[in-house]
Amino acid sequence: MLLRNILLVATATTAALAAGLFYGWSCSIVVGLSKLPDANYIQTMQAFNRAILNPVFFLTFMGTVFLLPLCTYSQFNGWQSPRFLFLLAASACYLIGVFGVTVVGNVPMNNTLEAFQLQGASAEAIAAQRLQFEQPWNTLNHIRTIAATISVILITLACLSPARD
Repeated sequence: MLLRNILLVATATTAALAAGLFYGWSCSIVVGLSKLPDANYIQTMQAFNRAILNPVFFLTFMGTVFLLPLCTYSQFNGWQSPRFLFLLAASACYLIGVFGVTVVGNVPMNNTLEAFQLQGASAEAIAAQRLQFEQPWNTLNHIRTIAATISVILITLACLSPARD
């Protein structure tokens, strides 16, 4: 029982941290970045995309990918269990709406942006690169924000639901 509760709290914490990261980007960072000139925008996003690849981010982001399904499994007590069903829905939401969108959408876009060489690029090429990247990436980040937030709400509801015997 204690181990399942520790797992539930760890899962809730990593999911909430991930949701907060995406939320912070959606409501403040992309707003500030939108005001930058094209070359500065690309240079800054390239720097952000390099900086985010760190152990703390991976522990939070990937920790949720592993902890949430494990936590869901640990709470299984039949298909009628509200706690299990909330966690199952949270798992689907996070794995598809956060992890899936990141892997299929944001990461390939980040890799394309990283390969773009600002040095020697024309103003038109820089503007075109930004146009190709900014709005689609922001849209995907908003999707991740919504999915991560829904996951946290579902995990919270699971925490408030009766535990299995």
